[in-house]
Amino acid sequence: MIQGTLIDTIWITSEKTNTTVRNITLIVVGSWILAIMAQISFPLPFTPVPITAQTLAVLILGSSLGATRAFAATVLYLLQGAMGLPFFAGGGSGIGVLSGATSGYLFGFVMAAYIMGYLAEKGMDRSVQTSLLIFCVGHIVIYLCGLLVLAQFVGMNNVLTLGLLPFIPGLIIKTILSSIINPIAWKFFHKKS
Repeated sequence: MIQGTLIDTIWITSEKTNTTVRNITLIVVGSWILAIMAQISFPLPFTPVPITAQTLAVLILGSSLGATRAFAATVLYLLQGAMGLPFFAGGGSGIGVLSGATSGYLFGFVMAAYIMGYLAEKGMDRSVQTSLLIFCVGHIVIYLCGLLVLAQFVGMNNVLTLGLLPFIPGLIIKTILSSIINPIAWKFFHKKS
């Protein structure tokens, strides 16, 4: 069985490449990828939660980087956005975003990235069937965290209508897309290594 995560197969450390430098680079670049994907944002007039590509990025980062690096990348993403960089959806920034209606989704990113990374380290991202399972788990974590906080702003009666139901088609597409991309990448890069 292949050990490690997808990035460990792609970027193999050697005497010339210091593991610490590689990991720091992956964490920083991962946070920036998440920030870029947050800019693919479509506000919906009836909910404070926009449609974004962030969840796709979180799941791919988690499964590619592994638990520790994915956790660090998502935490760094939140810190950079909180410090004023326009990293949140639609160029948002500041500490207020981390206490607002969508903050549960953002903190859910951290948990989902770690869980996805852990499951990927166990080899569950290498077939379409197991990838489908772990990407579903990642989405469940993100949306459970998001809905718990959103309910405080919109009420329990409205939380599913405003925080989940409009996003189900995108969830399905992102889950299927992710669960196909990862195993293909594993096959491609494992043959090259």
